[in-house]
Amino acid sequence: MFTVSRLGECKIKSPMQLSTKKNDGICDFVGDDERILYSNSFNEIMENFEKKEVPISFEKIGAKEFLYFEPAKTKVAIVTCGGLCPGLNNVIRGLVVHLWNAYKVTKILGVQYGYAGLDPRNELPFIELDPDLVDNIHKEGGSILGSSRGEVPAEVIVDTLEQHNINILFCVGGDGTLRGAHAIAQEIDKRKLKISIAGVPKTVDNDINYITKSFGFESAFTAAQSIILNAHHEAKGAQNGVALIKLMGRDSGFIAAYAAMAVPDVNIVLVPEMDFDLENKKQTGLFNYLEKRLRAKQHAVIVVAEGAGQNLFHHVNKEIDASGNVLHADIGIFLRDKIKEYFEKKEIPIAIKYIDPSYIIRSVPANANDSKFCVQLTTNAVHAAMAGRTDFLVGYWNNAFTLLPIQAAAIGERKKINTESDFWLNVLEATRQPSSFK
Repeated sequence: MFTVSRLGECKIKSPMQLSTKKNDGICDFVGDDERILYSNSFNEIMENFEKKEVPISFEKIGAKEFLYFEPAKTKVAIVTCGGLCPGLNNVIRGLVVHLWNAYKVTKILGVQYGYAGLDPRNELPFIELDPDLVDNIHKEGGSILGSSRGEVPAEVIVDTLEQHNINILFCVGGDGTLRGAHAIAQEIDKRKLKISIAGVPKTVDNDINYITKSFGFESAFTAAQSIILNAHHEAKGAQNGVALIKLMGRDSGFIAAYAAMAVPDVNIVLVPEMDFDLENKKQTGLFNYLEKRLRAKQHAVIVVAEGAGQNLFHHVNKEIDASGNVLHADIGIFLRDKIKEYFEKKEIPIAIKYIDPSYIIRSVPANANDSKFCVQLTTNAVHAAMAGRTDFLVGYWNNAFTLLPIQAAAIGERKKINTESDFWLNVLEATRQPSSFK
């Protein structure tokens, strides 16, 4: 069972006019004891009962009848961190509008350029947010607050929160941002302060554990779709044309895999979860297969995730970026050059086009489904924070919105593709590539 921390007892009646009775035609408040099962497998649940074990579950989130924070006295700050992602502006807008309209919270501050905006030494003033200011921002990509990578000491951030009498800090970001949010929550607990730290998970890679999907992911692979379709035209337009498209996916290849299923023209998809040979004596390597493909069809489309094929590099890169992530070697450029070299040795003419649309994909506005999802995430994040939950992440699991401790989801192993799963089999069936290039 995942248990989320609480600041204290909720005694303030919610201003939301909801019901506590079932079947009266009015939306209900969510009880504190309502939970969502981790597993939807009947066999696993029966095993729990037979062993007299409590199944793993998450707290179900929604509007609470009683609040911890008194809305009129509550001051909120919102910060967006890390790389850009479709839907950031939707999340900012959703938080502001729901705080203002549902709870009548009118003191809302936007933090500029990530955690850097909470360090007084950077002299970045807060932006006062209201529904009029954020009214149309969902139509644009990026973040109106700006973003940045890099750490600011938790002690400095908590000092700033105290000085400005901030009661709730919404942290919108990926694993690095959420690690920082957890450290802030720990410092707050150490000082015995009553400040809520609320996490809204943001990662185009869709790699946070215990969350079915994160906002921006669907928009990202949808944006990749048109790029791959055009790349396919480029490949078909030349004899032995090869289109090589590098997509995001540092440690998890979900964008590449979903894009490959969305565009059946992809012939080969390479993700970080699989090792592969370029060529080998058994003729089962990537280039061996590519050569067969070109002889049969005279063109090929390859999609590679940025973190794929790191086993092919002789050195291990130990450099890290400002968010604490290992900087991988560039598999896109590497494959482009190695493909050229292989076919030159074979004296087989090819025309290779290399495309890296990463910065375009992550900067597009959110599509309709992501926009809707952002609204749901933000309303539930507000419900939880106003009810005094802290050091939490809003998740989505088994078709329900959940709460889970930041430490459980964002600190530790990332969510990855299981190459023995039905999902990966679907990818292989879409591309018709072999299950291994080893």
